[in-house]
Amino acid sequence: RFLLAALVEHFQDILNCSELSFYTETSQCLLFKVICETNKYEVRRYEAAKWVTTTEWSWSMDIACMNAFMRLFDYISGENENGQKIEMTAPVVIKIDEEKKWFWEAKQYTMSFLLPKEHQANPPTPKDNQVFISDTPALNVYVRSYGGWMTSWTDCHHKEALMYDLMKDGASFKGNCHFGVGYNSPMTLWWNRHNEVWVIAEGNPVCSSSEEMD
Repeated sequence: RFLLAALVEHFQDILNCSELSFYTETSQCLLFKVICETNKYEVRRYEAAKWVTTTEWSWSMDIACMNAFMRLFDYISGENENGQKIEMTAPVVIKIDEEKKWFWEAKQYTMSFLLPKEHQANPPTPKDNQVFISDTPALNVYVRSYGGWMTSWTDCHHKEALMYDLMKDGASFKGNCHFGVGYNSPMTLWWNRHNEVWVIAEGNPVCSSSEEMD
């Protein structure tokens, strides 16, 4: 019981949307610590967390995201071994493979919903064999934020801009993938939306001409 209580208290610390100034749509979010920031990007520290995940192959990010989202939404709507309805959280994260392919070749997109604190320790097993539970370790990420709709074009544009700035600043990062990150319901109007691009930092994070955060 003590261990379970400690886990719940820990996840309350990392799953609390009230601390995010740019987001108010759900009660539970993955929190982070800002390590440093520039006028182009910031470095965040995220703690380990558990997700429900699915992978989709498609030539189109937009089609892949639609299919993957509905599969995960079915899981939180009761398509799990307990028939439980699970609270929606934020963000929704899409891992996008950076392997160069011909335009007609399918690309791998892996979408994850953050599991709420009450299911972080022991989430119900998915019924769909294309859906699985995954874990992310604690990690540092470089983040570029933008508004409007997340599409294949906007995601690619902001990913390229972020990687360009990081290379210019001499920052080391994993270049084999990036993450498209969305916080809003599909019904949220474009001018109220908040999206991000993440790339995983390698070694000591770099913020050239940055402000170090306490």
